[in-house]
Amino acid sequence: MRVLGVDPGLTRCGVGVVDGGAGKPPRLVHVDVVRTPADHDIAVRLLQVAEEVEAMMDTYKPDVVAVERVFSQQNVRTVMGTAQAAGVVALAAARRHIPVAWHTPSEVKAAVSGNGSADKAQVTTMVTRLLRLDTRPKPADAADALALAICHLWRSPMQAKLAALTPTAPRRRTAPPAPAVRVAR
Repeated sequence: MRVLGVDPGLTRCGVGVVDGGAGKPPRLVHVDVVRTPADHDIAVRLLQVAEEVEAMMDTYKPDVVAVERVFSQQNVRTVMGTAQAAGVVALAAARRHIPVAWHTPSEVKAAVSGNGSADKAQVTTMVTRLLRLDTRPKPADAADALALAICHLWRSPMQAKLAALTPTAPRRRTAPPAPAVRVAR
């Protein structure tokens, strides 16, 4: 399986591509950080993020895109930019019929380090070890994107098994829609 992990952001958007599967160690395919100037219009910055991530999707052809689920932070402006960047990434994947998986920061940290509250240095150290890299991915956004991809590689088989075992809830019957009422003018 090939996973494109995305650590969304407007100023720095980490993107990492990792291959792996059952019984196979994760392998780095590509890592990059999309950077946009903070003084540019938000629409232009989102377009740049979308275009660069789309180019990576088209080049590396991932089976799935793993995106960090946005959590509230102290700075509302940062949250908005992060959510908007995540949205354009999800849209780009949907246009290519690539499934999108969302993982929380604590899920990612727990998957790669065994500690859901690990700091960035611990995550970077584990990503470096797991991918058998000679140097640490920099900046942290690059390491976080790779951690997202690794997290998805490891969590998706169990999630699929759980989904197969979980019975689907019966569909609720809903009342038919009310007839349309036309108003004479």
